[in-house]
Amino acid sequence: MSFTMTSSERERFLAAVHVGVLAVGGAGPAGAPLAVPIWYSYRPGGLVTVLTGRDSAKTRRIRTAGRFTLCAQQEEPPCRYVSVEGPVVAFEDRLDPDERAAMARRYLSPATVPAYLAATADQLTADIAIRMRPERWLSADFSSVAERLAGPPAPEHPRPVDG
Repeated sequence: MSFTMTSSERERFLAAVHVGVLAVGGAGPAGAPLAVPIWYSYRPGGLVTVLTGRDSAKTRRIRTAGRFTLCAQQEEPPCRYVSVEGPVVAFEDRLDPDERAAMARRYLSPATVPAYLAATADQLTADIAIRMRPERWLSADFSSVAERLAGPPAPEHPRPVDG
């Protein structure tokens, strides 16, 4: 039994709202990779975009490596995940305020977005956009196993009536 998602399933999954884990090899202690949670955006067939500090460890390592990996997972059972890796196709030094607002709307409640954007307005000049072209995909969807292990639904039993 294969747990791998189809191309369209994995693209739809990645396009849904998940906090991703960005991973990039690096020059840390003993060359350890860096893996950190991050907001991202993706549209099927498009580029993966992350907004992050221009001078962050993530950015420095991505500039050196020229590529990164992003893994998104479903937090609640059954487990599903998509991991995508590829080359960086753009480092954009100026953030588009509309794209930044769209990213905030993707992850925050509508009532929170204006306050978040105001409180973090300095990110318009402190952050950059990094765009990656998906090249290698890994995915798994264990929902079929979970359904099979759960077995048939339990029969309903009438409730006793006090009388």
